[in-house]
Amino acid sequence: MKYICVGKIVNTHALKGEVRIISSFEYKDRVFKKDNILYIGSSKDELKIETYRVHKQFDMVKFYGIDYINDVLKYKGSNVYVDEASLKLNNNEILISDLINYDVYNDDKLVGRITDYRNDNGNKLIKVNDKYIPYNDNFITKYDKINNRIYFHDIGVFL
Repeated sequence: MKYICVGKIVNTHALKGEVRIISSFEYKDRVFKKDNILYIGSSKDELKIETYRVHKQFDMVKFYGIDYINDVLKYKGSNVYVDEASLKLNNNEILISDLINYDVYNDDKLVGRITDYRNDNGNKLIKVNDKYIPYNDNFITKYDKINNRIYFHDIGVFL
């Protein structure tokens, strides 16, 4: 089983065991659903989602069997994981974390390799040649998962 970090529990909410999760995960709609399994903390405690809602910038989750604030306090500050197999990604979908060490091509010309990524106020960026460039579908033309390559169009201005 390969665990993918999808967020972090930053606090509790009210008294009934609901938690606030901060997440910039790109496939939240597949993760935060009723009856999905999440793995919490370094011990990967397996918890099933009872309810989910969005409140401000938080993903609010209540787990089955956890009905009091005292039951979730131990998870405050813990990372939240999902099993990668449960995401069921299509061939044209890829996790941004899997792009590390991918070769980057701009209009079929090798321009560098991805060494890092970050989320800057909702804008996804990848680091190529010590510069952060936008990771945006408007620039991406193709993923080559077999050869670990990503093809862009018109990103020369960023490099």
